[in-house]
Amino acid sequence: MCKKKFNCVNRKLNIGITRIANPYGHPNILAEFIAGQLKNRVSFRKAMKKAIELTEQAGTKGVQVQIAGRIDGKEIARVEWIREGRVPLQTIRAKIDYCSYTVRTIYGVLGIKIWIFVNEEQ
Repeated sequence: MCKKKFNCVNRKLNIGITRIANPYGHPNILAEFIAGQLKNRVSFRKAMKKAIELTEQAGTKGVQVQIAGRIDGKEIARVEWIREGRVPLQTIRAKIDYCSYTVRTIYGVLGIKIWIFVNEEQ
């Protein structure tokens, strides 16, 4: 059945699916949400505000969202960010979830960075 050009591997694969309690508390899921909005040509500011609203409903203490690149197809690239709540990046004991995500739009590549402040360790 296998052709000589390809290596055939017959292995069993176990896939475990777990449900995430509050998905918008995870920066990766939030970045994919924003990326989907930007690909559908929604305003970047509207997408960021909606993402922050969803994150606050998940019960986080603070969130910061940054989008960089040719925002809304402008010729000059720029960086826009919005912060809501506390995001203490200089504090080592603060538990902060971080995600960096790139999205290809029709205008070019945009970079999305998300910081979510979960809690502070005592």
